[in-house]
Amino acid sequence: MAYELSGKVKLIQDPQTFNSGFTKREMVVIVEDGKYPQEINLEFVQDKVSLLDNLQVGQDVTVTFDIRGREYNGRYFNNLQAWKVETGSSIDSHMNQEQPPLDNYAPEAASFDDDIPF
Repeated sequence: MAYELSGKVKLIQDPQTFNSGFTKREMVVIVEDGKYPQEINLEFVQDKVSLLDNLQVGQDVTVTFDIRGREYNGRYFNNLQAWKVETGSSIDSHMNQEQPPLDNYAPEAASFDDDIPF
């Protein structure tokens, strides 16, 4: 199941490549949550690491991610593994698409056929 959050980029870490060839990169997004903003750490792995290349600190983003969990030595850990990032400009353009005005819709003006058998 995919989850989504929107906020402002606080930090973008450098990529880390491990001996196994596994690569990851982390980003922290500040999400406004009432009185106490939350600083959410998101992990990008393998080919998704490049999604962070053109982002900057302070930029508004919407991130789509999956929650991953695992057990290690009797302790349980969760990761937010991101796989899609939209910047503020793409979010704004999506939200500002031309929408028909609601006041032009008048259900009482629609024509109905009174000869319906039910």
